[in-house]
Amino acid sequence: MSSNSKLHPIERSLLQVLATHEEISVEKIARISNLNIDQVRRGIEWLKFKNLISLTDKSITIIYSEPDRETETTKELPERTLVKIIKEKGKKISETGEYYISIKDLFKENFFLDIDTNSAFRYALRNKWIEQRKTSIGEKEIFLTALADDQSAEEKLLQKLNSQKKILKSNLNSDELQAVNLLKKRPGYLIEKKEKTAEISLSSEGKQLLLTLAPRPESEERRLTPEMITSGRWRNIEFSPLDVEAPVQSVYAGRKHPLVDIIDEVKEIFVGMGFTEIDGPIIQSSFWNFDVLFTPQDHSAREMHDTFYVSRIKENKLPSEDLIKKVSETHRNEWKYEWDIEEAKRIVLRTHTTSVTINYLAENKPEKCRIFSVGRVFRNEKVSYKHLIEFNQVEGIVTDPNVTLRDLMGLQTEFYTRLGIKRIKFWPTYFPYTEPSLQSMIYNESLGKWVELFGMGILRPEITSSIGIKNPVLAWGGGLERMAMLRFGLSDARDLYRNDLKWLRSIPLCPL
Repeated sequence: MSSNSKLHPIERSLLQVLATHEEISVEKIARISNLNIDQVRRGIEWLKFKNLISLTDKSITIIYSEPDRETETTKELPERTLVKIIKEKGKKISETGEYYISIKDLFKENFFLDIDTNSAFRYALRNKWIEQRKTSIGEKEIFLTALADDQSAEEKLLQKLNSQKKILKSNLNSDELQAVNLLKKRPGYLIEKKEKTAEISLSSEGKQLLLTLAPRPESEERRLTPEMITSGRWRNIEFSPLDVEAPVQSVYAGRKHPLVDIIDEVKEIFVGMGFTEIDGPIIQSSFWNFDVLFTPQDHSAREMHDTFYVSRIKENKLPSEDLIKKVSETHRNEWKYEWDIEEAKRIVLRTHTTSVTINYLAENKPEKCRIFSVGRVFRNEKVSYKHLIEFNQVEGIVTDPNVTLRDLMGLQTEFYTRLGIKRIKFWPTYFPYTEPSLQSMIYNESLGKWVELFGMGILRPEITSSIGIKNPVLAWGGGLERMAMLRFGLSDARDLYRNDLKWLRSIPLCPL
């Protein structure tokens, strides 16, 4: 297929217009070719991609009329208002036909209050529309001259602007340019703006192609319709060729945020492993967020620099007295300090989702269960490439008479495998409310090293005995933003929340 035959009808129309114009604007091409502005812009992009045209950026000055804000019509010049008042309210000399008015009568018409009096007299005199004469007793009178009905250059320009809305300054003649300069000194009549535009012209390749451009057949069709097929008319129609290699416009349909996709994926994996999702409030009492989890009241995690507290309010409804008694005794016996119920009443933005799962276990006391929760948690930390003050955490809980640490490692391995992670290992570590505790490690192929991901362990007996759970409780969890960083190859957790459209559109819906 020749380059000639690959041309779209819009491209042909544009080339034919450019053949008779050295440089031309987009708007003028649209007027000459009878194409709408979007078609012209699309055709220009196609021709530019094929190196058939060149674009030159130019700065132009546009003149707009500034309409009256109340009536949306062009303001009348004060000198014209003066002429009208003299004709309507003044006197006429029958012998000469001249109109005149005294200064005293102008005052009665509130002329000196309503408009720019100085401009009215100055420009009316300059235009030779009026003359000032004195009477025999020394009073001033204003007479209209024979030129009073002639339009001034400013009026002609405003009338032109009123009909055309905007005018290119370079298209004005010398009288109109002088009128622009005069009206610029008088606020409220016109606006002068500099705008950038592109002038389009044929490139050398475009000029060569134009010499060989055959006229398009009038009977040529581009679209095959159902009527053509059913009637058989398509057999006698000549169809124009289509360039299937031509670039098409990108369409970006609405979609979920990639982080939300990961959250949904994690939820599906948990459900597929036999877990049930639970949820709870993000505002918790210190009792559920810290005390029931065997965190001493003088622990550094409970300081203001690590936790967000809600000021001036406290929890009025704590759990049963029996649970409070068991938790307080555990703290007194194990941590050797006097437990304070007022400290337990302080309200916090939850620092982990364990406050939700431990509440569920305390209220339901299940002998066997598999539950998980996904939700926002808050830490009062300095924001950095790996720390956020607000992030998503996932947590899984399993309780059963016979579960062991080996079962927990097996569940974690299955969870990671379903996420597509194959190389997993576990490392002994310390967490405040689990014993024993492990850190799961996964091998990141792109980084070429092992990376810490989720924490895990068996809830301490000081916790489970306080809430009435007799069986071992396996627990694991971690931040989903870290998982998202590994999935998408990000080095900064803040990139997930920058709303960079280019990055968001580059993430595939179904990553392999």
